[in-house]
Amino acid sequence: MDWSKLMSSTRRKDIGGAEGQPLNAGGDRTEIERDYDRVLFSTPVRRLADKTQVFPLEKNDSVRTRLTHSHEVSNIARSIGVALAHRDETRFNSAEYQRDLPSILATVGLAHDIGNPPFGHQGEYAIGDWFKRNKARAFRFLDSENLDFSPAVKKRMRLDFENFKGNAQALRVLTKLQIMNDNFGLNLTCGSLAALMKYLGTSEQQNKSNIATKKFGYFHSETDVVMDVWKETGLKEGLRHPLTFLMEASDDIAYSVLDVEDAVKKGLVSYRDLISYLETGVSGESETDAVIKNVCERADAQHKKHKDAKLSPNEVNDLSTQMFRVFAIEKMVSAVIEAFLEKQSDIETGALTYDLISVSSAALLCRKLKDFAFENAYKHRSVLELELEGHKVIHSIMDMLWPAIVSRGDPRKATKGHPGTPFEKYAYGRISENYRRVFESPNEDLPLGYRRCQLLADMISGMIDGFALSFERELRELRC
Repeated sequence: MDWSKLMSSTRRKDIGGAEGQPLNAGGDRTEIERDYDRVLFSTPVRRLADKTQVFPLEKNDSVRTRLTHSHEVSNIARSIGVALAHRDETRFNSAEYQRDLPSILATVGLAHDIGNPPFGHQGEYAIGDWFKRNKARAFRFLDSENLDFSPAVKKRMRLDFENFKGNAQALRVLTKLQIMNDNFGLNLTCGSLAALMKYLGTSEQQNKSNIATKKFGYFHSETDVVMDVWKETGLKEGLRHPLTFLMEASDDIAYSVLDVEDAVKKGLVSYRDLISYLETGVSGESETDAVIKNVCERADAQHKKHKDAKLSPNEVNDLSTQMFRVFAIEKMVSAVIEAFLEKQSDIETGALTYDLISVSSAALLCRKLKDFAFENAYKHRSVLELELEGHKVIHSIMDMLWPAIVSRGDPRKATKGHPGTPFEKYAYGRISENYRRVFESPNEDLPLGYRRCQLLADMISGMIDGFALSFERELRELRC
């Protein structure tokens, strides 16, 4: 791999621009530093403040949302970048990396969940489930004799929606939907876009034996974007950007540790429950390693100090968990840095087919924290009830928006206004203007049926939890 290409500051809008020269803005920031600012100030990032991380519609403001989670992932990723850029005897210990390496990692850490729908992963499932249940009408266009696409592409067009994924939507949001003044979205650098792509295949090409193809990473509609990015960065299908491994590891660290902390804050488990779980195996046998032992011993030393300070039980519980978080993240970050440097050759040749945290010294700690959160937070009755409510709300909205989208007709033809019923006109008009602009663009050469499905998925995935609830109620009350 050529790292000068991997860190490309060329933007897609600049490719083939005037005399082939990048149209850099200049100033005191590098292009990759400006990427972070573009993402930070974008509307989709602000929407993450009311999107579920683990606990839907949480009223306790100390519990994390998708926005606070994204900021924490970004911060962890940036700190890894800083450490690598000042590490002796590595390719990164030079002026060219000391600004851009932390910045590109911070950018993709902040943007990695920007395409997630409301109600967390249940929202992803709800969108896909609606398309599966309504495939006869949603995918009728695939049976058209005039549709000149291969069977593989037709399958992809269907699976893009039946297996809807927030990762693919993130790339779409950044490159198409978040319109500035053209059709390039936020127009991030090719280096940042490549590092953002956690999964590298299309929806009909998933291969769970390789971390890079376990899920799909882009929709059929963004194939042109991906081809531009790969050409500019020297990557190709199945070959991940090395920094993607670090972004993914930062995400693993954040949600494995911090989702557990949130479960403690909500009173679902205690600090002692967590330590006991980490120190024993499923059947009661010892299942610790040096990393777990170190983290637990240091946390317990602080726990004793908190108890001796005559604090209340709640304060002891919270403070002890916070200190556990500090020690766990410290150990996991160090482990990831060492694993990245050790496995760098395998990463650059595509030989590493596992996530970075699983081949690090913190592998067992991360796995046990995830298992603990799954059993005590993700499967908690209160979480499951609200996720089911979110599922019903999303299906209800999709049921009402689909006829409004279909009755609009083909917007590329000379049709004035919306020819549907008053309710359909109203519902269509309530779809975000930038999504409708992309749908109605005369430059889109995708089949009308595919673009209809995409408009529906764009609208749902862009909603925040609270808006989804109020919007569903609004449409339901107005529908005749």
